[in-house]
Amino acid sequence: MTNLELTPAEMGVLDLLLEGKSNRAIAETLVLSIRTVETHISRSLGKTGCRSRLQLSLWWMQQVKSS
Repeated sequence: MTNLELTPAEMGVLDLLLEGKSNRAIAETLVLSIRTVETHISRSLGKTGCRSRLQLSLWWMQQVKSS
């Protein structure tokens, strides 16, 4: 899977997730609702096949390193 399947908004959320930010902190940083952040994370989990935020973060870290 490549990160090209993720939207720019999902990638922005994942960048902040990688920093260890909570959904609330991500929402405040990006001026989004918490529900929107949850949706971006949920869709990212589905697209990548990851089962947890931690697994998603590790997957995204690998994608960032390889690009």
